[in-house]
Amino acid sequence: MMRATQSYKSLPYNPALRAHAKELRKAGILHEALLWNQMKSGQLNGLDFDRQKIIGNYIVDFYCAEKGVVIEADGNSHDSKVNADETRDEFLKGLGLKVIRISAGDILNNMKGVVTFLSNHPALTGTPPQEGNIPALTGTPPQEGK
Repeated sequence: MMRATQSYKSLPYNPALRAHAKELRKAGILHEALLWNQMKSGQLNGLDFDRQKIIGNYIVDFYCAEKGVVIEADGNSHDSKVNADETRDEFLKGLGLKVIRISAGDILNNMKGVVTFLSNHPALTGTPPQEGNIPALTGTPPQEGK
């Protein structure tokens, strides 16, 4: 797999977050670990993903440099962080990245649907969306990935 080195290295990076990102990777939050098992080693469309990637002053759950996509696996803790998540998303979008949010509930209860959703997502395929091509997930807002 070829890493999109230029776009990977051109992102802002706060080295002070390195230890915390490493702790998050080791912590292994269940829904993130389950999703990671479906994405690592090129299993999702042959794409290379990083887990707990530092971008600016944020640590994103998953990042694909080749497609410029951030995937956030949102657990219950995000329910009280709507404004912070919006600020974070705007920052990431300002860098030209696309943000896809998946709920922990969907990951835990409908992994097959989540994998199908991501495999067919226009941001991860480079193809325009087609009617019926992307299954709806209960926890995914309609503005997702724009």
